[in-house]
Amino acid sequence: METLAPESLAAIPSAPSAATAPTGMAWQDRYLLQLAPMDDIHREFVSLVNALLVAPLEADLLPLMDALVEHTERHFAMEQRWMEESHFPPTACHEDEHTKSLAVVTAVRDKVAAGDAALGRTLARELVPWFDNHVASMDWALATWIARTGYAAAA
Repeated sequence: METLAPESLAAIPSAPSAATAPTGMAWQDRYLLQLAPMDDIHREFVSLVNALLVAPLEADLLPLMDALVEHTERHFAMEQRWMEESHFPPTACHEDEHTKSLAVVTAVRDKVAAGDAALGRTLARELVPWFDNHVASMDWALATWIARTGYAAAA
């Protein structure tokens, strides 16, 4: 899945109508990678995205976006440490995906702070398929590498 560049944010459509609004994001067992610290931080991510999707008030979105930015920075830093310490061969590709994704999350947070709450909901909707793909590909590869090499991944 392609990561959106921050400059492409203007092309993202506005919030869905009530008839098409998502009901939330639920944890799925397919997200389990059998690496406890990774599974734990992924549960936190799903919880944050779900909170953004179901937040009843636009005023609730900025604190949730702040929490998502903080989580994403911490989440990606943890995985970056594991990739470097375990000498994960495709580190550059995974790192690039994280860099672009964090830039989008941060840019959307800033737009929400400037009054564009709809963009925060749009990001949350788009994070659902992005996460499905990211876990099934990049994070699966990292978790498999860690298991095979015996690297002791800690939070």
